[in-house]
Amino acid sequence: MLSQYVVVALVAGLAVAGPISLVDRQAKACFIVGNTALPAEVQDTVTSIQGSVTCNPGIKTLSGVPDVSSGGVSYSSIDFSASSKTPLEFALDEFATASPLAASDLALFEDRLATYLATEAGIRSVGGNLAIKAPKFFQSFQIARIKAAQGVVETDPGQTVDHLLGKVTKNAGSAESKATLDAITALATQLK
Repeated sequence: MLSQYVVVALVAGLAVAGPISLVDRQAKACFIVGNTALPAEVQDTVTSIQGSVTCNPGIKTLSGVPDVSSGGVSYSSIDFSASSKTPLEFALDEFATASPLAASDLALFEDRLATYLATEAGIRSVGGNLAIKAPKFFQSFQIARIKAAQGVVETDPGQTVDHLLGKVTKNAGSAESKATLDAITALATQLK
């Protein structure tokens, strides 16, 4: 009998507390450190990567986001903000592809990008500075190039080489030189 009363009390307590949304029931990704609402596209990304990204709460990166890792690659090991170079100069050097392009390690590029996507989402969750977008889009651009060289047909118009080139240049900061932007633009034609 006592267990019946406990169940009734619990149900009554839940009714008083109000409905629990789906978001409340899902575990928050370890890299989401703030409460600022994320754009739907970013939330979709969080949902798709949170199972493969781990956090090291002992190391803080941009905007207090914990260092994240994917496939053995940690964000802190490829953090553009730790460099004296501009974000895109850093990206050109750090995220250079193999020659020939098709020999590039697609999984490595995807793991690196996952750390940037997770860190960006964490930054957005606290309303932080989004300078990370230019090197993040550069990595997506490089992945699109690698896939094209490997014969992967891209069906998502938002993930094509040309579209992502536009995202890189649109998000380039004023510190980026014409030579850096020209070098990136030239890469868009090098798909082999």
